[in-house]
Amino acid sequence: MPLFTYTALDTSGRTVKATVEAESESIVLAKLRDQSLHCLDISQAKKARQWSLGKKKMKPKALVVFSRQFATMIDAGIPILRCLDILGSQTKDPALKAAVEAVTADVKGGVALNEALAKHPDVFSKLYVNMIRAAEIGGILDKILERLSGFLEYEAEIRSKIKGAMMYPVLVLIFSFIMLFVLFSFVLPKFKEIFTGMNVELPPITAALFGMGDFMQKWWLVILLLGVGGFIGMKMWAKSPRGRYQLDFLKLKMPIIGELSLKMSVARFCRTFGTLIDSGVPMLRSLEIVGETLNNQVLTEAIDDTRVSIREGNKLSTPLAASGLFPAMVTHMIDIGEESGRLSEMLVKVGDFYDSEVESTVKGLTSMIEPMLIIFMGVIVGFIAISVMTPIFKLVNSVS
Repeated sequence: MPLFTYTALDTSGRTVKATVEAESESIVLAKLRDQSLHCLDISQAKKARQWSLGKKKMKPKALVVFSRQFATMIDAGIPILRCLDILGSQTKDPALKAAVEAVTADVKGGVALNEALAKHPDVFSKLYVNMIRAAEIGGILDKILERLSGFLEYEAEIRSKIKGAMMYPVLVLIFSFIMLFVLFSFVLPKFKEIFTGMNVELPPITAALFGMGDFMQKWWLVILLLGVGGFIGMKMWAKSPRGRYQLDFLKLKMPIIGELSLKMSVARFCRTFGTLIDSGVPMLRSLEIVGETLNNQVLTEAIDDTRVSIREGNKLSTPLAASGLFPAMVTHMIDIGEESGRLSEMLVKVGDFYDSEVESTVKGLTSMIEPMLIIFMGVIVGFIAISVMTPIFKLVNSVS
């Protein structure tokens, strides 16, 4: 639906400016009349403004702080508009600040808080918006905001741990490729000139090494373009529906990496689903939101099939088990949760278990990668050293 920006006067004579989503201008005017507002000016908002707002990147930590402070102020009895004014003035993150200011203007114009948040999907996710909607209906906004801040903080912590664990292997690999490029491009050609000038007969291993160096020197631009082109092509292929599905399927089937990816997705599914159910969001709506947050098309389609199965009257655990993607422990715990009426509690417990599994798997993976990288570097350095030293020893022997 289009957005309309209006300027109006309230009953006290104060000017109110806001942006509201509506099907037509007449509907906006009718809403203003119902709120006893006298419209001075109204125009359809430009889409470019909303696009530029959505392109700003927000730090996840900023949303955690925003949610926690919002919950504290609501619990203290401060009105929502006053809370939004305070949070908008003190928020330092530019993307969040712009979004909060726009939300404040919409709420002043009579838009519900969850509807105002939904206009900024790059800042407030569907999970966030739907939990706020459930909170407004149930009158427990402070509790839901506190739960949201804890959920977002835990997600950011898990993501940070995984990134931190993978940082060392990535840096070592990058350094290895840079070192090999320097050796093949600058160091080995000098040795080749020396050996050629002395008419030394090169052993096969040395000739193979210099052949690789010549190839890299001659075709380095082609190799670079092929690498960049392959990366861009892979990105474009991954954006297509078929390509994304196939890539996500390969992720789940890869040794070690597939197991880690599945554990991460299961942990997010259980934790998010449990939080939504516990917050009062309907099950089918919760499944729809969870499917969009998994970032894996194969699992998303399995969740969609589960929603269809539930509409037909089946239990939640039945289609999840039939998909063959979710571990047996997950489906059994969900089945027990459904029978006992403690589904959200069971889901949160399973999510916590798989979060610890992800952490231990990442630690095991990094501890295995480190010696493999050392062996890889040792083999490369040893190969280069033997290739260069063999003709030198041969030259020394011939001189002797």
